[in-house]
Amino acid sequence: MSDEKRLSPPMGSLISRDKTISFEFEGTRYSGFEGDTVASALIANQQWLMSRSFKYHRPRGPLTMAGQDANTLVQLPDEANVLADRIDISQAPMVMGQNYNGSLENDKDALLEKVGRFMPVGFYYRAFYKPKGVWDKWEPLIRKKAGLGKANLDFDPTYHDKAYLFCDVMVVGAGPAGLNAAITAAQHGANVLLVDENKQLGGALTYHRFDINGDVADDVLAKLKSSVSNHPKIRVLTDAVCNAWFTDNYLPVLTANRMYKVRAKQCIVASGEFEQHVVFRNNDIPGIVLCSAAMRLMKHYAIKPGKKSVVLTGNDDGYLTAIELTKQGVDVVSVVDMRKSQRRADLVDAVQTLGIPVIFGATVYEAQARNNHLSSVEIYSIDDQHKVTQKISSIPCDLLCVSAGYMPTYQLLCQAGAQLSYDDSNARFTLKNLPDNLHIAGSVNGIHDLDKVLADGQNAAQTCLTKLGLSDVVSDRVECDLSTNFPWPIFPHPKGKDFVDFDEDLQSKDIVNATRLGYRDIQLVKRFSTVGMGPSQGRHSALASARLVAEATGRTVSETGVTTARPPFIPEKLAYLAGRIFNPVRLTPMHSRHEELGAQFMPAGAWRRPAYYGDPEHRHERIQQEALAVRQNVGIVDVSTLGGIEVYGPDAPEFLNRMYTFAFVKQPVGKTRYAVLTNEQGVVVDDGVACRIADDHYYVTATTSGVDAVYREMKKWNAQWRLDVDIANVTSAFSAVNVAGPNARKVLEKVCEDVDFTPEAFPYLAYREGHISGMPVRLMRVGFVGELGYEIHMPTLFALKVWDSLISAGEEFEMRPFGVEAQRLLRLEKGHIIVGQDTDGMSHPGELSLGWAIAKAKPFYVGSRSVEIVMRREQTRKLVGFTLDKSSAKPEEGHLVLDKAGQDSSITGNVTSCDFSATLDAYIGLAFVGIDQQEPGTLFPIRVDGKEVWPEVVKLPFYDPEGARQEVI
Repeated sequence: MSDEKRLSPPMGSLISRDKTISFEFEGTRYSGFEGDTVASALIANQQWLMSRSFKYHRPRGPLTMAGQDANTLVQLPDEANVLADRIDISQAPMVMGQNYNGSLENDKDALLEKVGRFMPVGFYYRAFYKPKGVWDKWEPLIRKKAGLGKANLDFDPTYHDKAYLFCDVMVVGAGPAGLNAAITAAQHGANVLLVDENKQLGGALTYHRFDINGDVADDVLAKLKSSVSNHPKIRVLTDAVCNAWFTDNYLPVLTANRMYKVRAKQCIVASGEFEQHVVFRNNDIPGIVLCSAAMRLMKHYAIKPGKKSVVLTGNDDGYLTAIELTKQGVDVVSVVDMRKSQRRADLVDAVQTLGIPVIFGATVYEAQARNNHLSSVEIYSIDDQHKVTQKISSIPCDLLCVSAGYMPTYQLLCQAGAQLSYDDSNARFTLKNLPDNLHIAGSVNGIHDLDKVLADGQNAAQTCLTKLGLSDVVSDRVECDLSTNFPWPIFPHPKGKDFVDFDEDLQSKDIVNATRLGYRDIQLVKRFSTVGMGPSQGRHSALASARLVAEATGRTVSETGVTTARPPFIPEKLAYLAGRIFNPVRLTPMHSRHEELGAQFMPAGAWRRPAYYGDPEHRHERIQQEALAVRQNVGIVDVSTLGGIEVYGPDAPEFLNRMYTFAFVKQPVGKTRYAVLTNEQGVVVDDGVACRIADDHYYVTATTSGVDAVYREMKKWNAQWRLDVDIANVTSAFSAVNVAGPNARKVLEKVCEDVDFTPEAFPYLAYREGHISGMPVRLMRVGFVGELGYEIHMPTLFALKVWDSLISAGEEFEMRPFGVEAQRLLRLEKGHIIVGQDTDGMSHPGELSLGWAIAKAKPFYVGSRSVEIVMRREQTRKLVGFTLDKSSAKPEEGHLVLDKAGQDSSITGNVTSCDFSATLDAYIGLAFVGIDQQEPGTLFPIRVDGKEVWPEVVKLPFYDPEGARQEVI
């Protein structure tokens, strides 16, 4: 691209003229500069048409040049619905338009506009359903025409991830108010995160002309940017969008391929405003832009947006736009001011000095197009009721810049519960009822004068500092009476095509007709007409719609309100939600020993646990060998990741009795008991072992991934019950190992001399306390792996020493460390379930054969009523054990269980666990099956890689059904 097509510096703050980039649009090669968006590069090449509208396939071009409208949606090879005014040409070497039939310039489906009278607002609710069966005829046609871009099903997903940030103050928006707020907060010692969706700091300072001479914005911006960039306590994220507000200032921020999950003690929203368009016939023609869009084209991209322009305004900003256009060589034919007069005579004098006539009390009533671009506008006078009266003139032009006023960027604030109010007498907005930790500043707060905007940002920061205890300065409230909104910029035309919502091709008559059909509430109008439901989410249609509904229903705009703002603020790719999560990694005290032994690690929640020991090439053999070592000799496994909760106090027995399904009030001291936890819906959500240490003291274990939730539920319930009990999560305070196998007792007797390990003194399910090499330990006689076993819990401070002592004692018996995979295989052989793997969000105790773990005589436990109800109903599925010959294909977790063979079969369940057992020389597993498939000896089909295998239901456990192995003497 030749620089001759661009305006001279300092215009073009976002482009680098030293580097030219080529790209393709609709099969034609274009070029632009580094920093250009697809939209700016195309406009620089006089290509304004970029897309077709959703309903009528009308030609569309940019409206905002800020990514805030759907007029620039284009198609990339791997992604649809990309905003051309947001995507860099460096990221889009090949671009196509969207939503057309034939070619973008000559869309065959533009004929739909001719039959628009047969597609009135909400017609789809009243058509297509009669006569009966007609929908089957319409559906293929509608589906063919529906949608915008095309999804590439062969797309190779890009890398995305999540990260976490914490700050004292987060400032959303880096305009003048946001910058000054960030600087003020940081200067008083607060850690500040400054987030802005644009590529450069400054907001409107980067493009808006704040004064006649045009010097103020540059001077203010230079000072603010210098202060921000040089401050060590300010972290800046540009090209980043704060996409929602959640309780306690939990704020997701999207930038590039990362989602930051931000937690801020205080938050300041200085998000600015959305400029609003004027409603008149053909107000969507390419070449009609907001005043701010024209300013961005000049200031950001050094583009002269037109040759001959008209400026239509309802505020002072239109005059400043006309001045800038003229200075950049655009012939401004007229400023059309919808107001009857202008309070600032200096602005009128300034534009008239440049030879620009001003027409007061008038509007553009209709625009005309030639070759899909603006060619002329018709100017009509308007009366005191803002109704069009008579034609004044027709003006040829290729650019129309409009500004009806501004609407606060209120979305994040209303998500936080703020109330948006509108004063009909002066057309001004206010936002109230903000949470104590959320504040607003600048134009979103109704402040527009630059000096006052800066002061408002400083005030918001001072409020945050006071709440943080970093300052006690109280600033005076900033007041501003500068009006920026014209009260009624809507001029319906008898021929229609006066668009309120560009996304949905909704005209002013569509909104009015919705109210005539009985939809008087703005929320119902939205759902019936789909206004504000397109990609722009009502940014430029919400206010106009509220005005039309208010007039049609005889109410004020304030009484009518605007539709609810919900997250997200911009469309959020699933890739952000599915992206890699960076969690803190927790290591057990024995981690270094596992590494020395050649462990291959696996994640278990936030923990890293040994999956097995040895080289990955022989994974299966290593797991089987570890399992056989436990069955035939003795093994040791690190179970420090188990959750641990101390329950202490006079009401501890009653508390556990209410929390868990089993009975605990009469549990003997020195005994352990299996503890199953159900939620209020009767679903099994966790299990563990409860050890009674004293009459008023229990030690309860929980699953690795479930302990935090269990602890939270315990605290929640006791906040209601108010029992005399203390509850402490001691997972980090204690570590644990399990020594299991026929020789387990012999190993323990060598290092723990103050405990009697004889079967009579230390029976199955007993709890004892003692010392290993002088260090205090808690010992439980458990049988999770189906062998003589002891679970040893010790203070984490001593864990490594205890491990080393046990390893040393086990050398005589060739004790072998085993990992999670062998542990899971051993428990599977014994038929023990893993909550979360062998259960799902609907599994109740009856389905899991855990009826024996329910104390039916006690009056209450959490979920008892639900358990009683669901277990009394006719059951539909059951978790069973199955065996399958080793010559068969192996079922995997999640494989489907069917009711019968063949294509007409139905799903009755799924496999939850399956592995090969060298002990049993077969595949064994657990699966949910239909209730008529539960009996031992029943064969049932499992679909494995498109084929069916037929395992047999067997009675659990698979191994040692009499439990003799756990009583080895």
